[in-house]
Amino acid sequence: MPLGFVDTLVVFLSLGISLLIVVPLTGVLVRFRANYNPKALQLDAEGGAAPHTGPVVNSYFSMMARVWRIEGIAGLYKGLMPTTISTVFVTIVILIFLDTPKPRHGAYKAPDTRFLATFAYSVGMMLISLPTAVLTYRSITTPHRLGYFNLMKSLRVLLTSTERQKPWIIYLTPGLLAAETLHIALVTCILNPLRRVLLPTITPQLDITEISLWKAAVYFVIVACATIALAPLEVIATRLAIQRNHASTDYDAVAQEPESEGDGIPEYSGTDEDVIGLRHEGDPYTGLVDCAKNIVNEEGVMALYRAWWVTLLGGLGSAFV
Repeated sequence: MPLGFVDTLVVFLSLGISLLIVVPLTGVLVRFRANYNPKALQLDAEGGAAPHTGPVVNSYFSMMARVWRIEGIAGLYKGLMPTTISTVFVTIVILIFLDTPKPRHGAYKAPDTRFLATFAYSVGMMLISLPTAVLTYRSITTPHRLGYFNLMKSLRVLLTSTERQKPWIIYLTPGLLAAETLHIALVTCILNPLRRVLLPTITPQLDITEISLWKAAVYFVIVACATIALAPLEVIATRLAIQRNHASTDYDAVAQEPESEGDGIPEYSGTDEDVIGLRHEGDPYTGLVDCAKNIVNEEGVMALYRAWWVTLLGGLGSAFV
């Protein structure tokens, strides 16, 4: 049934409150997973070995404190505009086209159907939202100060000239679609069907006695095991999303993208201290497997499990949806 004015107003007010909470938490998570912290020694200007001097941040909350110390409240809300635009757009589509007496905000759930249809539906939604997700991740990790309403200048910083001329090339980012699709497959084709088998659907009429403790325990163990695969995929997807696509022929980062593109846009932390370190664009990841191998070789296997508990909590939370 159509929503009235008051109901619609309540939905958007709730949405705004949710964004005020979610955006800083998501921004810290993206930066923590994107931070490049190689363990190997680097060569200095004279050819001698020198330890890596980039930021070493070992926990989610340490990253949150670092963002607050260097960039303040504005840094915590990096990525606010693309997140708001995409969320409002999806909410409007739901309110217009979906006949639902209980509108949901701040959450997305594929329709309950056979898992292959759910998988296809989820992949379709991922393809629609991927460009916005890429822009959001890059706006969070860029060292530049981006204006909330200066769209063209922001796009010049976040996208290469190749990506601006051929926007579809974002979908060809090596390994990104593979990582996202594999993540969706694990959730929709394995976790969701097992949840339906082991746990009852949560409704107001549900009797607590209908929940089998041993089945719930089995499902929680399955979620924990799935986290072993899902957490690395989320870290890899983050790294690949912020990796800009340059022209592939005779690649030269300096030649392809003049450094002046970012000139004139002040940075939060200046040149002495950055919130996070980023891998040099001249040595990009070439795919999902290559990304995983390089992260393990350069930063250690635990870099693939940064904020793994967020993935675990998300999986456990799905049991109550």
